[in-house]
Amino acid sequence: MILRIKDSHWALNGFLLFIIIFVALLSGMFGHVDLAPSDVAVGLFGPADDPVAIIVRELRLPRILLAILAGASLGYAGAALQGLLRNPLADPGVIGVSASASLGAVVAIYLGLAAYSSVAIPVLAMGGAFLATTVLMVLASRDASVLTLILAGIGISSLATAAMSLVMNFTPNPITVQEMVLWMLGSLENRTFDDLMLAGPFIVAGWITMIGVGQGLNALSLGEEAAHTLGVDLKTLRWRVVLGTALSVGATVSICGAVGFVGLVVPHIVRALIGYEPRRLLIPSALLGAILMMLADILTRLPIGHGQLRLGVVMAIIGAPVFLYIVFKTREAMR
Repeated sequence: MILRIKDSHWALNGFLLFIIIFVALLSGMFGHVDLAPSDVAVGLFGPADDPVAIIVRELRLPRILLAILAGASLGYAGAALQGLLRNPLADPGVIGVSASASLGAVVAIYLGLAAYSSVAIPVLAMGGAFLATTVLMVLASRDASVLTLILAGIGISSLATAAMSLVMNFTPNPITVQEMVLWMLGSLENRTFDDLMLAGPFIVAGWITMIGVGQGLNALSLGEEAAHTLGVDLKTLRWRVVLGTALSVGATVSICGAVGFVGLVVPHIVRALIGYEPRRLLIPSALLGAILMMLADILTRLPIGHGQLRLGVVMAIIGAPVFLYIVFKTREAMR
């Protein structure tokens, strides 16, 4: 199987699609009420007033779909940014979108807007992401070089993180602070189709914005001068990747919180399977990101003492050792 996967990225895509279906079925089975595979099928296609159908359609299906969208967005954006910046350590957080979206959510919690509307937190989180993108475009509009994008992103991310700390510092209610911290740790619990309808269009818009960037990323891997010689509009390529990342990742963070390591680790795993060509990494990274996000979400449902695992914590526990292993193997290969 591994040899066949290495021969073609399309074989890998097909294999990952099969795994997505399998893991989605597992996700539909596990929860406070465990269901058999036949129960999941009945819940999907049976009468709407059936208790099992309510569990599957209203509680677990939106959670599964959001996990797929979120993981695919983070994986695709991570692969695209690593190709654009030609930096294997790049991830969606490098342009400041994740931190700015988190800031918007923290402000919504601080103001108590969630008590008036269930969409207040995601709306303000997406507003923070769009504000960060606007500032990034203004800062790098005249010289949209890779270095300028990175430095502007680091500055925006640092400023957003400092603003979050300031808001939490002035929050008088410790329960509100706890709510902020739990949100930032990430979760897909209690998400509904309303959340899906709110974030889905922005996620899809981000994907559409990045359609066709693979060929330009391939050319860019040869260097900026070579890419320019091959007819690649580098400025347009950069803004398509940045804007697409801002749309899809900003909407993702607004729904599930700041979840790290997906965009960083997933492209490295895919490279080990099909090589280093940036264009071929994009779709497999999206599919593998969806798988990892669903698996992490399943793990958050496990009973651990008196608490509950959070999505960002689980992903860090999974992602950090994988990333360290990749670094170790890369170091061994360079000797």
